[in-house]
Amino acid sequence: MLEDKNTEKTSLAELGEFGLISHLTKHFKIYNSTTKKGIDDDCAVISAGGKETLVTTDLLIEGVHFDLSYMPLKHLGYKAVMVNLSDVYAMNAKAEQITVSLAVSNRFPLEALEELYAGIQLACDTYKIDLIGGDTTSSTKGMLISITAIGIADKEDIIYRNGAKATDLIVVSGDLGGAYLGLQVLEREKQVYQVNPKNQPDLDAYTYIIERQLKPEARKDIPELLKELGVKPTSMIDISDGLSSELFHICTQSKVGCKIYEDKLPLDPQVISTCEEFNIDSTMVALSGGEDYELLFTVPISEFDKIKGNPNLSIIGHMTEENQGMNLVTRANQEIALKAQGWNSFS
Repeated sequence: MLEDKNTEKTSLAELGEFGLISHLTKHFKIYNSTTKKGIDDDCAVISAGGKETLVTTDLLIEGVHFDLSYMPLKHLGYKAVMVNLSDVYAMNAKAEQITVSLAVSNRFPLEALEELYAGIQLACDTYKIDLIGGDTTSSTKGMLISITAIGIADKEDIIYRNGAKATDLIVVSGDLGGAYLGLQVLEREKQVYQVNPKNQPDLDAYTYIIERQLKPEARKDIPELLKELGVKPTSMIDISDGLSSELFHICTQSKVGCKIYEDKLPLDPQVISTCEEFNIDSTMVALSGGEDYELLFTVPISEFDKIKGNPNLSIIGHMTEENQGMNLVTRANQEIALKAQGWNSFS
């Protein structure tokens, strides 16, 4: 029999990152009782006696996740660690170790890798994380970095994405959209440079949003703050792919709907002014931008008095019954359906 080469092929872009993971792993079974949480949260959770071990990994590829024409290698090393630590903190856990695996082409000299590892070391020193292993190999496609982070937590302290209840408040740390706009500024200046290499960019007006893109910080402080306030979230996730996408994950796994308010979305003044300059809608940026690495979580409405007015936190809406869907209430008091349209690496 000849193979039928005309069978229909499915584009990875149709599935997106999480759809692809779900499709490829849906038939995998859990065989070991020590596996408490597998795929579909920020970290896997493994039972280890008195405490739980949390494991997460991310792969960063040159030309897909970073551009070395404007991303300094030291910043790249730092950011690669932050991407993983953020997942651990999103589970209300303490990050303790990382492994680093690296593939590089022969265009990188030793000094370049020393810069990369200087950034990794700075992250480890700042967040008190141990580098415990990894791997290195050659690449024909530039640089690839894979970091695995390991954390610990007491079983009762771990927060998953599936615990939100209708009427829970939706809370976000920090502000949104800065990392996306920082990327837009850097991409614009790259294009200007390619046309005229003698033209040096003036980035003084964009320092905050560029730092949000090149050197983000994982919000280790937020779980610590919540503990001080006596607040335990019912669900939590980090904002890596955009607010609307992360809300979609919580709503789907908690089987609830949500309602967020446009005028409650936290935006830095530099985000607002840059949106005006680029003629981009600031709400779209806040909902879909990604790479802010803030924490998005839900808390019972009874905890309102404990978190209201805190400068680190913004209450942006509340959960609803599942049949009410995911909605944004605009400044004109109109409700529109939210779409999960954040970062998709296969698009």
